[in-house]
Amino acid sequence: MASKPQQVLGYAARDASGHLSPFTFQRRPTGADDVAFNVSYCGICHSDLHCLKNDWKFSSFPLVPGHEIVGIVKEVGSNVSNFEIGDHVGVGCLVGACGSCDACELNLDQYCESIIPTYNGIDVDGSTTRGGYSTIMLANHRFVFKMPINLPLDQAAPLLCAGISVYSPMKHFNMIEKGKKLGVVGLGGLGHMAIKFGKAFGLEVTVISSSPHKEKEAKEFLSVDHFLLSTNVEEMQKSRKTLDYIIDTISAEHAIDPLLNMLKIDGKLVFLGLPPTPLQLQAFSIIGGRRLIAGSGIGGVRETQEMLDFCGKHNITSIVEKVPISDVNKAMERLEKGDVKYRFVIDVANSLKSENIAPI
Repeated sequence: MASKPQQVLGYAARDASGHLSPFTFQRRPTGADDVAFNVSYCGICHSDLHCLKNDWKFSSFPLVPGHEIVGIVKEVGSNVSNFEIGDHVGVGCLVGACGSCDACELNLDQYCESIIPTYNGIDVDGSTTRGGYSTIMLANHRFVFKMPINLPLDQAAPLLCAGISVYSPMKHFNMIEKGKKLGVVGLGGLGHMAIKFGKAFGLEVTVISSSPHKEKEAKEFLSVDHFLLSTNVEEMQKSRKTLDYIIDTISAEHAIDPLLNMLKIDGKLVFLGLPPTPLQLQAFSIIGGRRLIAGSGIGGVRETQEMLDFCGKHNITSIVEKVPISDVNKAMERLEKGDVKYRFVIDVANSLKSENIAPI
């Protein structure tokens, strides 16, 4: 067991410019309840970009992002019996929670008010949490997941945020009944995972997008059943009351009433995106069909492992574009423009090495 803090190489932003550059820092010694692993890959989430730019006004710099982290166990604490050296593991958005509040007792760790985020938070030892854009990750074993051995780690990394963000509301709101009709608004990191889960649950899937060029990729690469152009008023009108469920992944301002009107009686619309302005909608769009509007974040620890096991069973992974960490700033620029299919993943193990990092 490590008796000293562990020297780690990473990439960090020093200010709200968001520019990432090499950064050396320390992680605490591996404690009795901890798992330490060498990071193989780390997905790039849109929330990483928001935090780097301090869009939400709570970023603390220097900031090492990354909460879709996968790798190989290198060390386990003396109290850890569920992981071994060499295991394929992952860490998602959380590395701690109180364990005793109402949310935690319901296995909804993600809603704990004492949550410890994987980065930009305060860890149990008082240090700043730093994410997976780094060579080594360490966390309490309760927040470490076993990755399905049959899934490639690079393609499985985004499951730890994009995957669970979709799976959790689909399961909670029972949007999984075989033969029912699911609409997916937006074809990006979350949207393409919603399609994959929808197909695995036996749903008939319709993509709703403002980008006509996405019809071909939706049908050819993701085997969706239908494609609707949201700017085509006539098509949208014809699709009134045809869907049982809608997953809305859009974080830009967009019209809500046309989506609500696509739902049947007792239809459900769940928001996953974070538009910058308040939602605008007509009450009748809800009342007129006894429709449900809800929101959802990530999932808890137990549900995340359930999701990973489901993905292993059904061979569900994310479609990714691998980048070396030296190209991370270019990837962020492309992500800001929506130029990615469908998730960037940093090849940490092969591109973040001491010999590649100049002295700071």
